[in-house]
Amino acid sequence: MSDTKENILITALRLFAKDGYEAVSVSRISGELGMTKGALYKHYKNKRDIFDSIVERMTQMDYERAKEYEMPEGTIAEMEEKYKRTSIEKIKIYSEEQFLYWTEDEFSSLFRRMLTLEQYRSEEMRQLYQNYLAGGPVNYMADLFGSITGDKESAMQLALEFYSPMYIMYSLYDGGTDKEEIKRLLHEHIERFAARLI
Repeated sequence: MSDTKENILITALRLFAKDGYEAVSVSRISGELGMTKGALYKHYKNKRDIFDSIVERMTQMDYERAKEYEMPEGTIAEMEEKYKRTSIEKIKIYSEEQFLYWTEDEFSSLFRRMLTLEQYRSEEMRQLYQNYLAGGPVNYMADLFGSITGDKESAMQLALEFYSPMYIMYSLYDGGTDKEEIKRLLHEHIERFAARLI
């Protein structure tokens, strides 16, 4: 991706995360970049094209991260054996890294903030929010825990107990001044939870 396309993408995402997708126009994005709308249109057809590129980037980043941490990249139906072979240690490492990814990586953090703002304004945004930050992670963890423990009946309960504190910690991290303390609490939560499964 060219530097100009990348600058357009990140600038648009910063504005979407601050004011919401609907409130930001192509004129505002181009103005923020110090370029004309015509110059922007040489790289993206319209605001929707920019948004679709943001979502495409997030999908690719998620896939690459799962692969990097040796976690299943698809559904349990697509790769049941990989779910069964995923160790608790890998889940611990991946979970902490995912928290940092959603809070400290600029692109991912801005994407999370945009979805948090927009989830009540648009069905599409609500669904993306669910897929990336709520139901999607819970279902993924339930599939992992069910495959590892062999107890699919209690897997959803385990997933809720595991993920709910992490979900709350996103807000604590965003609003808190002691980010290191929140990361320490996250680490303790993951360690204690993992000890229950071993």
